[in-house]
Amino acid sequence: MKSLKKKRRVQVLVVASLALVISTALIGYAMRDGINFFRAPTQVVEEPPAEGEVFRLGGLVEEGSIVRGQGETVTFRVTDGGATIPVAYTGVLPDLFSENQGMVGTGKMEDGVFVASEILAKHDETYMPKEVMDALKEQGVYKGEEPPNG
Repeated sequence: MKSLKKKRRVQVLVVASLALVISTALIGYAMRDGINFFRAPTQVVEEPPAEGEVFRLGGLVEEGSIVRGQGETVTFRVTDGGATIPVAYTGVLPDLFSENQGMVGTGKMEDGVFVASEILAKHDETYMPKEVMDALKEQGVYKGEEPPNG
């Protein structure tokens, strides 16, 4: 009788482990397009992304770099103090988007230009995305105050 209980317990553990592995693999597969890794301009220059890879680029909009083109296309440069990446975006920029302000864009590299599909700008006078702030601190550019928790 004890052997049967032990055998049943092992079977349950094996089935539960297998179910956990399969569900983790399915979740990872389902999220493969929804995961965008953040990179600072210096990281993009040091380790260029794979062709067609969608990622998030963040830093400060370089002063004097915003050029409004024909229609809704806008080009500008994003820097973290160590490197600068040219960005092209077609669409309406957020109201708070401006030079020397933090931004995060989602897109991919095409011929050395980050082609953004989405641009996010800071939302008030003191906010800057944590990833952008950390990258700027690493380059010694950001000297602002720590944001309040919350």
